[in-house]
Amino acid sequence: MSESDGMDDVLDGGLRQSLMIASRIAETLARRRQESQRQQEHQDAQAAHEAQARLAAERSTAHAALAPVEKDQWWDKAQPSDIATAHAVAEGWKNHDPAALAASEKIRQEVLTRYGIDTHDVGADAEYLESGIQTITTEKDRQDELARSQEETRKAAVEHEKSMQLIAASRAEELRAQAAKLAPEMERHQVPVEYLANPELAQALQTAHSAKTPKALEAADAIVKERLFLIGKDGINGPDLDQLRKETTATANGAGDSHFEDPAFVKAAKEMHEAKLLAEGGFKGSERTSVEQRYERAENELFARMEGLGREIENRVTGNDSRLEDQGLKAESAAAADYGSAEHHEKFADSLASTGANETQIRGRLAAARSEGTHPSAAVTVGKGAAKARKSRTGISAGAERTKSGPSR
Repeated sequence: MSESDGMDDVLDGGLRQSLMIASRIAETLARRRQESQRQQEHQDAQAAHEAQARLAAERSTAHAALAPVEKDQWWDKAQPSDIATAHAVAEGWKNHDPAALAASEKIRQEVLTRYGIDTHDVGADAEYLESGIQTITTEKDRQDELARSQEETRKAAVEHEKSMQLIAASRAEELRAQAAKLAPEMERHQVPVEYLANPELAQALQTAHSAKTPKALEAADAIVKERLFLIGKDGINGPDLDQLRKETTATANGAGDSHFEDPAFVKAAKEMHEAKLLAEGGFKGSERTSVEQRYERAENELFARMEGLGREIENRVTGNDSRLEDQGLKAESAAAADYGSAEHHEKFADSLASTGANETQIRGRLAAARSEGTHPSAAVTVGKGAAKARKSRTGISAGAERTKSGPSR
């Protein structure tokens, strides 16, 4: 054996030792990376959960703040600051919540009727709305006015925060009192107190509490079970406006963002959404109205609202006065005949621009209009032409045929 053979053994042993050390280091680094990744994923999930909880709490508080505006008694006693607070809340949530959208429209109608102020002109400036209702005007120089405005803005923010806290506390006390009254029904159905913030569930529990016969109690309990199922799907506050917009525009041909400015359309979309969920959950409805009938009724209302808006847009595009019945009929016929022409699309683009739509929105609406070969009234009219053939099937199966993904048994 030569001397080089011994040296080779030494080098070979050192190399193996070095490789083993490198392998252990690599394993240690890999474990550290995995642990770091797990910690990051846990932190992200926790942050998302906390953000969702905060949003749900803020939405519930907004619902409590807007609940009184539907009562005439509240308007008879409301102070300007109360109206301004409700207006600010409704404006902040109307693009995300159906209840806030309805409240915004109610506030606009009441303020216009009672004070002659259109909240569409005021926008989200609750402080300006309050000063308008109070009809307070001052004659001061620019510097004094600026200083006063800044101070009033600060005070308004403080008062707004106090009002929201008082509203939340009052609503919590109201729920506790309601829970004490409905305790037997809530215990039977295992309903948490916070679920009473859902007005439909609260009404169903009240109906069960007032039931005088076993049959009436059974019917009320069925509604309670439906509401608990829907809360499990959509939460206490129900689906938000973005969710309804995404679902409806994906299933109802012709539905667009402009339709979701109509509270009645949003209500129909919500009822159709709930009927679909109930059908998928195996609920049958009542003897008087099945889930299938509820879905079809909501669907018909939704398409009727779409048709009405389509006619309104066509009347604006063609420049006809919709207040004159004979001219309105002529305008509808003319619009249907010219629908899809280059001139029609140009007028339609101008009408969209006049409503404040941006270039991207206009291009999207024009692309959708060009893809449709029929006038809106013909596309959504129920019970005419091809639609009559579809109606040969009834209930939710017909809804599934009319839209892309209605509920199925």
